[in-house]
Amino acid sequence: MAIEEAPYTVMERIGNFELRKYPSYIVAETYVEGTFEDVGNEGFRRLAAYIGGKNKTDTSIAMTAPVNQEAGSEKIAMTAPVGQEQSGNNWRITFMMPAKYSLDTLPRPADDRITLKKEAPRTMAAIRYSGTWGQKRYNAHEEKLIAWIHENGWKQVGNPVWARYNPPFMPWFLRRNEILISVEME
Repeated sequence: MAIEEAPYTVMERIGNFELRKYPSYIVAETYVEGTFEDVGNEGFRRLAAYIGGKNKTDTSIAMTAPVNQEAGSEKIAMTAPVGQEQSGNNWRITFMMPAKYSLDTLPRPADDRITLKKEAPRTMAAIRYSGTWGQKRYNAHEEKLIAWIHENGWKQVGNPVWARYNPPFMPWFLRRNEILISVEME
């Protein structure tokens, strides 16, 4: 599937671990209260409605590429990954917006639970894994990533982000999942 992904530069790679440098990019974000497994579906539905045209200009941001033009609306490629990170009792769910847009050119969300935000550039440690989207698998990989961060003497500066790159109908063994943690290097 031709889906625009968040750009990054790999600074170091060891097995399934990577140290990455991300430039600034724009996300549509929403906060959802609930359990680890339930919040992703709710947040995804809200953000999918936004890119599906439930915004102040009725602009449709399509889930597939290439970019197509229609009467009365513009279709824009969906990007990957869908991010999920804990924030207090809530979870922050994000869609990265296509790089050709700025905060000024994106349509304003009609749902006041969705905001557009420019993410700051950052350095992130990442672990990639395939498989199902359960909390048990997430926790096991998060522990491995935190251990790798400590082994390298880096400082964790933020909550872990769960990044999912594939739709739910993708067979579990083909799914690309990642956990990302912002780090500072001494």
